[in-house]
Amino acid sequence: MTQTCGFVAIVGRPNVGKSTLMNRILGQKISITSRRPQTTRHQVMGIKTEGDAQFVYVDTPGIHILAKDRNKAINRFMNQAAVQALRDVDCVVFIIDRTRWSDEDQVVLQRLEHVDAPVILAVNKVDRLQDKASLLPWLQEVGARREFAAVVPISAKHGTNVPELEAEIARHLPESIHYFPEDQITDKSQRFLAAEMVREKVMRQLGDELPYQMTVEVEEFRDTPKVVHISALILVERQGQKKILIGENGERIKSIGREARIDMERSLDKKVMLNLWVKVKRGWSDDERALKSLGYDLD
Repeated sequence: MTQTCGFVAIVGRPNVGKSTLMNRILGQKISITSRRPQTTRHQVMGIKTEGDAQFVYVDTPGIHILAKDRNKAINRFMNQAAVQALRDVDCVVFIIDRTRWSDEDQVVLQRLEHVDAPVILAVNKVDRLQDKASLLPWLQEVGARREFAAVVPISAKHGTNVPELEAEIARHLPESIHYFPEDQITDKSQRFLAAEMVREKVMRQLGDELPYQMTVEVEEFRDTPKVVHISALILVERQGQKKILIGENGERIKSIGREARIDMERSLDKKVMLNLWVKVKRGWSDDERALKSLGYDLD
């Protein structure tokens, strides 16, 4: 049998379900998720091998409009990371949210004008549509915005029509040897994934109080035969944010650590000893040198 292998970029504006879709396709959690926009900050690769076909999915940060209050270095990094993922891919999945079309959806569509790869439009969260009759005319309307390879209504959360979406993607995989071992599911290290698990718990618990001025750096990742020892530093920009993150009598940071540790133990299949620290580093999110030292580097 002929082998096929291709790179598939998953793009869209913030908070439309890109990471949820990739996790659903892979059958396990690789990209972190929350209800806050711009949870994903890096390109995260998810690899799925089925028989002779290998799909290399690239989850991207949400492409967003750089308004005055969102024109920090980290916002520019996220947009660049998303656009860079469109280079040299074999297929693009463009996700939108139900029957809503925003200015940021239009920005993503414009970014796709110069992409040679086929673009599949995935209309997500259709399970939450109250007026199901509105879906078909909307699919026809949005499908006329450009020549899409296919338009597929899906629910990434519940898996509705996701196999049909994968079948459409498979049609565009080129003949190629497989680039990754059959059992590899991501290009990211366990150290990176551990930092992301902590950041997810912070975003989920304190997304309103700490929307974007927070990042996580793993300072120690020591794997022993029975236990993985992990020490992670949570960086914030102001002293008040540090107080919120620690919480009264340290209860908030304990809760974040407890939830992150459960995810880590599930991922590593081993007991985890997790230590979390909080530090104020003023202006890190608008300092390109600081961002590079923290791993926000397109190279």
